[in-house]
Amino acid sequence: MTRTALPPEVPQAALDDAVAAKVEALIEQEEGAQNRLPGLLGHLAVGVAVLMSLFHLWAAWDIVQTTTLRYVHVGFAMVLGFALFPAARRFRHRLMPWDLLLLAAGIYCVWYLVNGGDELQDRYIFPDPMDIVVGWMLIALVLEVARRATGWVMPVVALLFLLYGFFGNHLPPPWQHQGYDAERLVPHLTITLEGIFGTAVDVSASLIVLFTIYGAILQASGAGKFFVDFSFAATGGKPQSAGRTVVLSSFLLGGPSGSGVATTVTLGTVAWPMMRKVGYRGDDAGGLLAAGGLGAIISPPVMGAAAFLIAEYLKIGYLDVLVMAIVPTALYYASLLFMVELDQRRIRARATPEALDALTRMQVDPVRVLLRRYGFHFTTLVAIIAFMVMGYSATLSVLYAMVVAVVLSYLRRDTALTPRRLVDALAAGAVQSVGIAATCACAGIIVGVITLTGLGLKFSDIAIQAAGGSLLVTAIYTALIVWVVGLAVPVTASYIICAVVAAPALTKLGVPDYAAHMFVFYYAVLSEVSPPTALSPFAASAITGAGPYRTTLMAWKYTLPAFVLPFVFVTDPEGVGLLLQLRDGMTWLDVAWQVLLATAGLAALSAACQGWLLRALAGWERVVLVLAGLLLVFPALPEALLAGLLPAPHWVGLVMMAGLLGWQWRARPA
Repeated sequence: MTRTALPPEVPQAALDDAVAAKVEALIEQEEGAQNRLPGLLGHLAVGVAVLMSLFHLWAAWDIVQTTTLRYVHVGFAMVLGFALFPAARRFRHRLMPWDLLLLAAGIYCVWYLVNGGDELQDRYIFPDPMDIVVGWMLIALVLEVARRATGWVMPVVALLFLLYGFFGNHLPPPWQHQGYDAERLVPHLTITLEGIFGTAVDVSASLIVLFTIYGAILQASGAGKFFVDFSFAATGGKPQSAGRTVVLSSFLLGGPSGSGVATTVTLGTVAWPMMRKVGYRGDDAGGLLAAGGLGAIISPPVMGAAAFLIAEYLKIGYLDVLVMAIVPTALYYASLLFMVELDQRRIRARATPEALDALTRMQVDPVRVLLRRYGFHFTTLVAIIAFMVMGYSATLSVLYAMVVAVVLSYLRRDTALTPRRLVDALAAGAVQSVGIAATCACAGIIVGVITLTGLGLKFSDIAIQAAGGSLLVTAIYTALIVWVVGLAVPVTASYIICAVVAAPALTKLGVPDYAAHMFVFYYAVLSEVSPPTALSPFAASAITGAGPYRTTLMAWKYTLPAFVLPFVFVTDPEGVGLLLQLRDGMTWLDVAWQVLLATAGLAALSAACQGWLLRALAGWERVVLVLAGLLLVFPALPEALLAGLLPAPHWVGLVMMAGLLGWQWRARPA
């Protein structure tokens, strides 16, 4: 099966061979190194992938039993995983005998589970010996397909949790539990809907795979290229607007791409030549590109896979999750825009002859021409929201949006999804979902052990006791836990684990469950720019030629102001206004005031991070701006730390910011 690791919008010619190979290796580090199977094997792999997509499209339209849908979803993931992801790089591009053996074992396990029906579900407390054998086979297969698709870390963590389930009775309190043998633990993980086939796989099978197919259809119709061209034209088409192009196009590319790394690469190949010409250093440009890629994960209407899990865990509609994400996403991009505008002042970007020459080579059509020719691509993004607002479920909404995308693609010959291109898109969508399905199944092992042993509740009590009952300190501990977990595992797995381990600590202290889960989600996303799994900055550094770790630090500079924001959700009673939720007599005027304060605070923090306002900032000026920004974004901070000694903290922050702005205005060069 042919696979293109680089996004379709990135021609290989845009990168030299060494850089292209390095970027492709980084993408494979996140998505797995895939086989390109020749001849008949490749056609068979495409056929299985298309069959997987068609099955899930049918399941979205018709009623399929929950257990059957989950079993078959994992079965397809195992078949494609063992066929397309080699056991080791030296076995790439060919199907080895052990791949066929594992593939057959996966099919047998799924057949056994589906054929067992309700009788199998009823006897999980007193399983047959064959139930245990098949259970062990399934656990081993899930661990192996997760290793192939996502790397060693996730399976190793799952194995550690398995050992905890078996031998936790030998640990000291408070980590101790009664201990479980194979007859109790294995059926819990493999037969019930509390382990491998739990909530995460349910969401993967019913929603995530559909949105992945939808993204592949948008890519095949040329939506990604249109969004990049539109962003470049809309931001002025000038060299000085290269940074603004990154910010706008990262938002628009989030839906079709579905990958922070792929978005970073797509933006980098287009924007880096101009960013270099106008004065961006490689690490600064790489940091901004990585921050744009991260923004793609949190951007409605198609957010990261973890957003679908939030809806399932909280038993709310996906539209409700999108509504809660609107303001934080807008503030994130506002923060990036503040950074970009300050970049222009800091590096004094001007249109040099070299930049103008680069602009001529990269010229795109005017906005009105692009909209007239390809503006229908916006309709497909809006369609999802429109269908959900009309009352359709998220599953049917994305299904109908796919139909809209396919039909509208025929408005132009160069975007038409002909049968061949549509088959390729369906296959690509299925293959892209394999890694997520494997991650969710493997995470199900971890969650199953946590729920069976009660580790989540124990961990919450431990965290609260360690924080002395302080909500602020508990939130800091929770953020650190989510961040550390995210250093080792993908965003989706990080959220799944921490949603059952860390979020309960916040809800026990009175934080609304939706605010706690959004807090965990945003800090799980932060792992995208955190080493050693900082794949987006590493990919950006491969394009710009800057050092990967310095690029990662620059990515932190661009993203950290916005990541102060989630603390407002959980520590300030009125902070849920940023999630467009009303609590304790709040009004929409209070929400507007919260958004205004947060915007001003992020502007102050952005200036402090950049070291520039109207002119270069002195050290003491940066400190003042940091304090002003924190008081504006996080007005509960003084009360939490100083027992309310500082009155009206947001007004103090506004005065500090206005005073410093006046000082800089007076002291500016003549």
